[in-house]
Amino acid sequence: MNTIHVDVVSAEESIFSGEARFVALPGEAGELGIYPRHTPLITRIKAGSVRIEMADGSEEFVFVAGGILEVQPDCVTVLSDTAIRGKDLDDEKANAAKLAAEEAIKNAKSDLDLARASSELAVMAAQITALRKYRGKK
Repeated sequence: MNTIHVDVVSAEESIFSGEARFVALPGEAGELGIYPRHTPLITRIKAGSVRIEMADGSEEFVFVAGGILEVQPDCVTVLSDTAIRGKDLDDEKANAAKLAAEEAIKNAKSDLDLARASSELAVMAAQITALRKYRGKK
């Protein structure tokens, strides 16, 4: 069976490392699907879910807050400041952070404050969407 090695790495740690049949993730221009022997590629990715179809047919989900994707014919590497395993996502924390970001947008005193809060809100909204997708698969 053809597989491709997948590494998902955050600023703090390796989140996932293993063999996969297929990887789907949120590219800047839309969903990307990567199979073994894919053409080499480096691109930015948006906040969202990385779906890894394992060699045995099971699936792993990792939430990323954006980052860089590097694809080689035998290896996929996802680098993200923040990456959280689907099973570790926390409903309450994500919703609280989303509310805090919405409040920060309302109280922004400058364009920079607004941009920071808007970026945080986009990441939290993507995390909540990823969480719902992951929970729906269970």
